[in-house]
Amino acid sequence: MTPLLDVLRDRLGLRGAKAGCGEGRCGACTVRLGDRTVASCLLPTVLATEPVTTVEGIAPPDGPLHPVQDALLEHGGVQCGACIPGMVVSICTLLESDPDPDEATVRAGLTGNICRCTGYQKIVEAALAAAGKDQP
Repeated sequence: MTPLLDVLRDRLGLRGAKAGCGEGRCGACTVRLGDRTVASCLLPTVLATEPVTTVEGIAPPDGPLHPVQDALLEHGGVQCGACIPGMVVSICTLLESDPDPDEATVRAGLTGNICRCTGYQKIVEAALAAAGKDQP
């Protein structure tokens, strides 16, 4: 019944997902499970029966950044970085299911991911840019 977050960080050394609130409300521990995102701090590892993707699995470790990561950097969507791994996983998951989202869809897709530094507008702009909808 060990939370997936603990196994990822402590046993597998995948430290991209962060321990935040411990209640599944902040999004810092967000990972992809199959084709959806989950709060890994709440999910018992034994229930993770689909492939798990952490932020480390979004782009190759020695290769170029994923377009979502590039867009976050280019659009000023990164400050302290605490929320970014969860945001990246959430945006990538959203864009895989809806490659042509509008702003409302992006905002809905980021529900549960809290950013206390940058705010959401720059992150939303970055997600739209990654979808090919650069705004003037």
